[in-house]
Order: sequence, then structure tokens, then C-alpha cells
Amino acid sequence: MVRCGVRWVFVVGVLVLVLPAQGSTQAPAGGGAAAQPRVYADMLQVMRGVLYPASNVIFTAQTEDPAAFKPATRTSTSSDPFTSAYGGWTAVELSGLALAESANLLIIPGRRCGNGKPAPVQNADWQLWVQELRDAGMAAYKAAQTKNQDVILEAAGAVADACLHCHQKYRQVPGGFANRC
Repeated sequence: MVRCGVRWVFVVGVLVLVLPAQGSTQAPAGGGAAAQPRVYADMLQVMRGVLYPASNVIFTAQTEDPAAFKPATRTSTSSDPFTSAYGGWTAVELSGLALAESANLLIIPGRRCGNGKPAPVQNADWQLWVQELRDAGMAAYKAAQTKNQDVILEAAGAVADACLHCHQKYRQVPGGFANRC
């Protein structure tokens, strides 16, 4: 967490959240309305850059005790979440939060699938499964707080189910990459 002017910047893996400072009455830059969400990555890039790494931390915690990982020599630059400055069970907590927050990225209008087609963000099933992902991320966060692998096992199952439901319709489709999102 870094204080930057009137904003707090949180770096969670590759996800960066910028929030106004509490009590800030300063208008956004340019004096206009607050900036609206903007799309920079396609769905495949969001999946590979945010959801895939975060879910793998949770899946790893099922079989490897996060507390058993030794911190890297240079924790601030470790690319392994378990050995980084925010490693161990904290990495699992942050990964659960990253999944919950990333659900917001999956419903921003204008995002495209990896094949260039519009992402189905308005579809009722898409929105249902995005909520399922959000709930699973929060379940993983709460499970990680217990620091108990038996509890994280159940939460990891919820994450896997959330991924599977969406993947069955939008990823594992006839025609492969050209027809999927």
C-alpha cells in the first residue's frame, strides 16, 4: 500500500486498485466527473493475468501448507506469491480478494474475448457465474483467514466450480478458440 497524493494505491499481484483518500473532497483531475471503468485487456488477458494466478494460489494451498513456504531472499521482488513480502496465508487471502475484485473486471461493458468477439457481459448466465466467482473469492479469503487447509479445500472447490460453470459454456466450445470467450 502506497500513499500517493490524495489517493491510496493497493498492488495485489498484477491488480492495482486506486482509491481516493478517506475524507478527500478533491475533485478528480480535470475537475470533471469521476473516471469511468476503462477496458485495457481482452478477456483472455484478464484471465491469464489476474484470475489464473490468483486461483492457482488457492489451489496450491489445498495440498501445500502456505505457512511452510520460506520467504524469498528478496521478498519485495519475488514472483512467487507464497515467498513474497505478502506470502504464506496472506498470499491466499489476497488471492481470494483478487478473485472477488476481478469479478468486476468481467462485467465491464466493451471488453472483448481473446478472439475479438464482444464478451457476453450482458448475458444472464454470465452475470450469474461472475457472482459465483465473486462469492467463491470471498469464501477463499475467509477460509484463508482460518489458516486451515481443510477449510481452504472446500473454498477451493467453490472456486473450481465457479470457473468450470463459465468455462463449460464459454471456453470449452466446439470450434475451439475461434468460438470461445
